[in-house]
Amino acid sequence: MDSKEINIKEPKGKLGVLLPGMGAVATTFVAGVMAVKKGIAKPVGSVTQIGTIRLGKRTENRSPLIKDFIALAGLEDLVFGGWDIFEDNCYQAAKKAGVLDRYMLEQIKPELEKVKPWTAVFDKKYVKKLDGTHIKSGNTKMELVDQIRQDIQNFKKENNLDRMAMVWCGSTEIYMDPSEDIFNDLDAFEKAIRENHPSIAPSMLYAYAAIAEGVPYANGAPNLSVDFPALVEFAKKKGVPIMGKDFKTGQTLMKTILAPGLKARYLGLNGWFSTNILGNRDGEVLDDPESFKSKEVSKLGVLEHILQPTVYPDLYGDMYHKVRINYYPPRGDNKEGWDNIDIFGWLGYPMQIKIDFLCRDSILAAPIVLDLIIFMDLAARSGMKGIQEWLSFYFKSPQAAEGLYPEHDIFIQLMKLKNTLRYLKGEELITHLGLEYYD
Repeated sequence: MDSKEINIKEPKGKLGVLLPGMGAVATTFVAGVMAVKKGIAKPVGSVTQIGTIRLGKRTENRSPLIKDFIALAGLEDLVFGGWDIFEDNCYQAAKKAGVLDRYMLEQIKPELEKVKPWTAVFDKKYVKKLDGTHIKSGNTKMELVDQIRQDIQNFKKENNLDRMAMVWCGSTEIYMDPSEDIFNDLDAFEKAIRENHPSIAPSMLYAYAAIAEGVPYANGAPNLSVDFPALVEFAKKKGVPIMGKDFKTGQTLMKTILAPGLKARYLGLNGWFSTNILGNRDGEVLDDPESFKSKEVSKLGVLEHILQPTVYPDLYGDMYHKVRINYYPPRGDNKEGWDNIDIFGWLGYPMQIKIDFLCRDSILAAPIVLDLIIFMDLAARSGMKGIQEWLSFYFKSPQAAEGLYPEHDIFIQLMKLKNTLRYLKGEELITHLGLEYYD
């Protein structure tokens, strides 16, 4: 299709933001949007709010803000709702999370207190380190899906919403084997929901409910959630954008920045050892080996896909990659990641790189949630459906179409994102191919 023929519907009316899991990440995002709207702070880290996009040749000097180039929902259009296993309103939850200082929270307290979570779908066997009482009950998992759908419908009606989008901000569930038959076919998957199949985790119920209601869905955790053929089929059938998985924030963000540089200079890698300490709810959940396995699978694939050891066996064929996450309560949301990287250069001579990244987990994740909500809405208004690979930029383990490997190089991901925006608006794609030598 000619990009100039793409009809992008205008972002009229209110955009509902649906957040399963209203802990540190979700409350930091909601509070941040409210603070930005009040002029208290700047939306640092958000592509949709402060990012620019080059158009045409460099000599044209056209680099508008992305939000001025393409019609995006504004912060004033966002209305927040969500689910949690604890009853705390958004102000109480944000205060307990301890990410944002009290001075900032007090300035937006009235707005935050209005955001109260609905009862959540929760089963301790999928997240063994958490307990909550603010939960739904039902005889079957399909009954729970119907309750989620009712919440979505009520939210839309009560707030007179024009459109909605959902981002999973809940905890990491135990690892699920994606090769099970129930995940390969929509009919089999729906039958499994009705029959309370043990491999159907809560995040899958939210994803199914969102797609059934025509709501775009993004998965911010390493859960299987929507990353299997049955729900990809359902999303295409319903014309719904989906994407995931696992927000790319701390240590993996550093890997997707540094590894492409090593590969670009053809420097070899003998080993990359990564360890983390964090003390928030995510750290507590990941203290369970079964939940950690979901995270480990998400984090380990990054280097292999970027460095392509089968293509460059002399440089990366024997690399050793290890990831560790340690729960350390005193740190709270302030995560620390240590990386020891053993590289080699000309004639095989060894060198080392050491990284000590003292980061704030939810501060890095919050702008990702904002961008995903706004870009998902754009995708839906543009008639896009199924896996949105152009938003891989935001994920540790991005979904890709069947038969394709996921792209992890953050610079290629950003180029793909911006070229998609250019394509939607009928602008020339930027290839960085210079032909001035022939002028």
